[in-house]
Amino acid sequence: QVQLLESGGGLVQPGGSLRLSCAVSGSFFSAYAMSWHRQAPGKQRELVAHITSVGSTNYAEFVKGRFTISRNNAKVTVYPQMNNLQPEDTAIYYCRHENGFWGQGTQVTVSS
Repeated sequence: QVQLLESGGGLVQPGGSLRLSCAVSGSFFSAYAMSWHRQAPGKQRELVAHITSVGSTNYAEFVKGRFTISRNNAKVTVYPQMNNLQPEDTAIYYCRHENGFWGQGTQVTVSS
């Protein structure tokens, strides 16, 4: 059974930064793509960033230049580094395994 555990969320002021983590167990981590998604209240879940097994990345337009997704295969963990956070980035952030497994989510709130 693949399990994903996100951490690192919290409250941050506009313009601030956070780094989330998603630790994966039960999977040959390095062989699979991973992605981060978010869901704001009253909105659909949306893709934020994607990283392939070999480290190629793609980003949603609304985070390009601000977010960076990376992975550490030795630590079986995937990260988004989120910079210049804005109130509209407030959401629950989820990581997703290529085979469709989801983490439980971590809340990010951007507010002064």
